[in-house]
Amino acid sequence: LLIGSRAGKRHAPPRRGQDGKEWDSREMKMLHPELAVCIPAGFPELKNDTFLRAARGEETKYTPVWCMRQAGRYLPEFRETRAAQDFFATCRSPEACCELTLQPLRRFPFDAAIIFSDILVVPQALGMEVVMVPGKGPTFPEPLKEVEDLLKLRQKVDVATELGYVFQAITLTRQRLEGKVPLIGFSGAPWTLMSYMIEGGGSNTMAKAKAWLYRHPEASYRLLTLLTDVIVEYLVRQVAAGAQALQVFESHAGHLGPDQFAEFALPFIRSIAKGVKNKLQENALPAVPMIIFAKNAHYALEDLAQSGYEVVSLDWTTYPQDARQRTGRNITLQGNLDPCALYASKEKIGELVKRMLEGFGSQRYIANLGHGLYPDINPEHVGAFVDAVHMHSCNLNKCS
Repeated sequence: LLIGSRAGKRHAPPRRGQDGKEWDSREMKMLHPELAVCIPAGFPELKNDTFLRAARGEETKYTPVWCMRQAGRYLPEFRETRAAQDFFATCRSPEACCELTLQPLRRFPFDAAIIFSDILVVPQALGMEVVMVPGKGPTFPEPLKEVEDLLKLRQKVDVATELGYVFQAITLTRQRLEGKVPLIGFSGAPWTLMSYMIEGGGSNTMAKAKAWLYRHPEASYRLLTLLTDVIVEYLVRQVAAGAQALQVFESHAGHLGPDQFAEFALPFIRSIAKGVKNKLQENALPAVPMIIFAKNAHYALEDLAQSGYEVVSLDWTTYPQDARQRTGRNITLQGNLDPCALYASKEKIGELVKRMLEGFGSQRYIANLGHGLYPDINPEHVGAFVDAVHMHSCNLNKCS
């Protein structure tokens, strides 16, 4: 799966994944040989396009639903699969990523799948070490401390090689979905990735990363630009591999005030949308809907609605009616039930879903949570959430 601009370079797709297992690339068809663009051929026909229709603003019979982290630790089968190897080894195994992506679809009638991976594979592609520490989460043994540390990062990233395992996982999963639902690809946004790279892991304040924005604004721009360039190619290659929609996670947006967000996050969010769409068109790849999720950036809803994405995903701190008014008629909204609501009884979950749907309306809307599923949520309550969305949206639309 190759998208490049260096004339004369040709590479065949790897025959084995980084886990050593043989990867069946199926048929490949070449578009624009001068750009070395390959996409897999022969994907099964899509049977349920409700999610894609909603993302594009088209009429739907019912509200589509999926969950962030729907492939996650709340599922016992997920925990069993993950126990076989460490986290990032799992991320580098196309077979394991495919299996984890498909597991929730076997339990629940979700209207979309999202590829199992992690946003921190991008810093790894830049040459940084990231490890998953039990009980602590992702950790960078050598975070960026000084501006000079930027020189340690790869300035020219061979995305096809460094992140090829993600593309292989997408292609394999798209085949094994057998057209059941669309497949979503994703990436972290530049500020969120930068904050991890400087903090060395999670943080309640992101004070070290924010200090860079104040002390080293030019260096921050260089890092954010480097990340943006890698992310654009990464997302385009995901579409080439079979992704049918893309979500960009600006998970740490809420750590920024409005002015910092406008200066250090929003321009790069916009550049990603513009860059991906231009590259898809240049390489004759299918246009796909793009989703932006900027957690706790409710102060920037109007700007996000005009940032080039078809869908704005909301956390649970925003009123649906307010979001509708501020984003306008040409944007699909996604979200935004508090994940903790799934600790409630099934009856209460149904009531909350009904209220949420009445607030958003049943069109130009994708039901989701305001953040990812938590590990201790009861899977049966996830099923109750999905069923309630389908039932109540059908009632609103008077489904036959």
